[in-house]
Amino acid sequence: MDRFSFLNAAHTAYFAELYDQYLQYPDSVEPSWRAFFQGFDFGMQQNGVSGEVLENAPAQFEEGEVPEHVVKEFQVIRLIDGYRTRGHLFTKTNPVRERRKYRPTLDIENFGLAEEDLDVVFNAGDILGIGPATLNNIIAHLETVYCDAIGVEYMFIRKPEEISWIQEKLNVNENHPKFDAEQKKQILKKLNEAVSFESFLHRKYVGQKRFSLEGGESLIPALDALIEKAAEAGVKDFVMGMAHRGRLNTLTNIFGKSAKDIFSEFDGKDYEQDIFDGDVKYHLGWTSCRTTDNGKEININIAPNPSHLETVGAVVEGIARAKQDRRYEGDHSKVLPILVHGDAAIAGQGVVYEVVQMAQLDGYKTGGTIHIVVNNQIGFTTNYLDARSSTYCTDVAKVTLSPVLHVNADDAEAVVHSILFALEFRMKFQRDVFIDLLGYRKYGHNEGDEPRFTQPKLYKAIAKHKNTRDLYAEKLKKDGVIDDEYLKKLEEDYKAKLEENFEDSRKEEKTKITPFMEDEWEGFENVLEDRMMEEIDTTYDLKKLDKVAEAVSKLPENKKFMRKINKLVDQRNKMYFEKNKLDWAMAEHLAYGSLLTEGYNIRLSGQDSERGTFSHRHAVLKVEESEEEIILHNNIEGRDGDFFIYNSPLSEYGVVGFDYGYAMASPKTLTIWEAQFGDFVNGAQIMIDQYISAAEDKWKLQNGLVMLLPHGYEGQGAEHSSARMERFLQLCAKDNMYVADVTTPANMFHLLRRQMKAGFRKPLIVFTPKSLLRHSNVISTKEEFANGSFQTLLDDPNADADKVKSLVFCTGKFYYDLLEYKEENERDDVALVRVEQLFPLPVSRMKEMMEKYKNADDVVWAQEEPRNMGAYGHMLLHFNEAKNFRVCSRKFYGSPAAGSSVRFKKRHERVINSVFDKTAEENK
Repeated sequence: MDRFSFLNAAHTAYFAELYDQYLQYPDSVEPSWRAFFQGFDFGMQQNGVSGEVLENAPAQFEEGEVPEHVVKEFQVIRLIDGYRTRGHLFTKTNPVRERRKYRPTLDIENFGLAEEDLDVVFNAGDILGIGPATLNNIIAHLETVYCDAIGVEYMFIRKPEEISWIQEKLNVNENHPKFDAEQKKQILKKLNEAVSFESFLHRKYVGQKRFSLEGGESLIPALDALIEKAAEAGVKDFVMGMAHRGRLNTLTNIFGKSAKDIFSEFDGKDYEQDIFDGDVKYHLGWTSCRTTDNGKEININIAPNPSHLETVGAVVEGIARAKQDRRYEGDHSKVLPILVHGDAAIAGQGVVYEVVQMAQLDGYKTGGTIHIVVNNQIGFTTNYLDARSSTYCTDVAKVTLSPVLHVNADDAEAVVHSILFALEFRMKFQRDVFIDLLGYRKYGHNEGDEPRFTQPKLYKAIAKHKNTRDLYAEKLKKDGVIDDEYLKKLEEDYKAKLEENFEDSRKEEKTKITPFMEDEWEGFENVLEDRMMEEIDTTYDLKKLDKVAEAVSKLPENKKFMRKINKLVDQRNKMYFEKNKLDWAMAEHLAYGSLLTEGYNIRLSGQDSERGTFSHRHAVLKVEESEEEIILHNNIEGRDGDFFIYNSPLSEYGVVGFDYGYAMASPKTLTIWEAQFGDFVNGAQIMIDQYISAAEDKWKLQNGLVMLLPHGYEGQGAEHSSARMERFLQLCAKDNMYVADVTTPANMFHLLRRQMKAGFRKPLIVFTPKSLLRHSNVISTKEEFANGSFQTLLDDPNADADKVKSLVFCTGKFYYDLLEYKEENERDDVALVRVEQLFPLPVSRMKEMMEKYKNADDVVWAQEEPRNMGAYGHMLLHFNEAKNFRVCSRKFYGSPAAGSSVRFKKRHERVINSVFDKTAEENK
């Protein structure tokens, strides 16, 4: 007892506060106190009281050594800690199911307390903000804060200031809303709109898919309150992504899309526009400007999305970042991204993890996203117990230590309270926050489905369950806020408005689709293939080019760099100012630099893109001692644009989605994503299929994203040879994208400049080189950069048409392999013509070549890829004459290339030999 007699001398409130601090942040407590508390905890654990076994814990305290009243205070604090940590497991958040039972419970016996302690006053109440209180009152407070309609997960957060802020917020009104009568009426108004809209559609369009919000209608008043409060907090742009569930309701009742237009879409009318195919109604995006109740204007966007539900998350983050960079000079507080998920999708789709991992990275952060899960507790037919291993669908939030609020969707005020909590947290800490809106799905996955096939008990309960509006209306009537007449008028007025819109829609013969973010695209036009093939002026004044070259080839004198960096930058200077032989890296640097002086921004991201996978770019240089980052492009005289370059996380799906979204919101930025190796793009295939190749047809969306995909057969095996160009070429149609496989630095320079100088935007896929980055023949002059233009096809510069007997069409790096053979064997009877743009295919230029080399009785398509890969199939589809070509390629394979370098070399040589010798055995 003597060892701890000092515990009798001071007020127990001090020890209670110190022990609470220790439980939350052990390392913040002075070491001797920490050792004391560790010993105490160990002793409690040994005596069967709730606690964790600590490694290397001090010896157990002997019974009676610590004064009993201090022991009791500590046990109450452990109880408080238990509620903070596990209270969310014991909430009343599930409106239609019984909760699973969790152990250990929060019963006081688990913390060494007994019934006789209930009326004892404990100073531990101070740390809850309620002052000294009886254990009964402390428990009542904890139950109200942590175990009612809102469950909060936050104790895994490692920043004391965030935990303290959350705890203070939770103690305000005991984590319960305190809205005035007008606020309550506004919540009821939005609930009525949500419920009435769904019931109206259900009556008018029986059995049609609409992915109704019924069971989660409280999302609508939550979003309404969020926009109002966000505008008050200074947010200017609200960017939202959501899948199908409740989307039509949100479009009408939050984004202000006319119900008349939605009814027209239900009627399946044709579109006013002839040149696009449109999409189903619950995929479409929308942009509008909303004036809040306080007179603030806020621009609100909901991005279009495909049926790959979580794809839109990455796109929204990119849109938000582009707006922050371009409009608000990087101020994240001005643009708020909101992502609405389904419970099955957020738990099951890997891209969610990729997007969450990007949330705090310099190149991708957006200052925090509010994630809202419309939790139906079911997928299509799959119960949540079969859909995830984690306790909650939101457990991905713990990756970034983001707080999570689990809310009963039937308690509309609790839902609005939670969303406002989330907004405050995001605005203060610039971090993600998750809301798990626990409700149900009234009908099947779609309204024509029968959910009782697979969940008979659940849907029996749902059939008897009142909707959220009726539950809330009853509460307000009981509290005297409204009466029956008020509710009746509210319903009748909104239904009358819907009926009017419905009748007006029947008068329209066609549906008009409004482009998403039309305000961002003023001055740009949608064009067809003929315009894509027109030559665009990409020249650049040579004297200005000299200044760009000087800036990117001169290191700051007051910084010390590695010897190799000094040599590399010095070589840049010499290749431009002395040798006039510019390589691929200089083509990129000069293209970026020239565009920066013309007011365009550049954004380049990808795995190791700052240096370049093949160590060719070195756009970001590191000072040797300090690792300070130097970007020489920022030193260009007359620079009027910003240069952003980032190494990305090891993600393709998420990062391509982000950069696509960035390009969508910033048409005057050259936005580039680079794959580490071309075949890595496989990981982003959903983005390619759903957005890059199809968005203009589906949603009238232009996008100028550039994808740099290293491609070429150099014996590196199956994985790093092919960017699978055949997949992109198969997706090419009419006017949906550019695909290029260029062979000279000058052509790359003009290709990149064309992307910005055009008055329209199309995605650009470029198969970039690896070995050619340092090939002695892959050079261009500064005059070709300054005065040239992009060439869709390059003729053989040394061929005499009268002598040519074999005309060989090829593309990319393979040209240089063929050229080497031709020169070594002095084959002046062969002309090598490079197709630099694969789509739109320069058909007229190819025909010109066939006319020019009309003496050639042998016309060849040559490729290094297997016959079923590469561009051969594309040629057959887009160039009628190709069916008569002699094809030289590897034979059909399932794998792009052999793993054995010896086997690779044999196959490669066979293809080359077959180009120059018709009789050569080419298919082995």
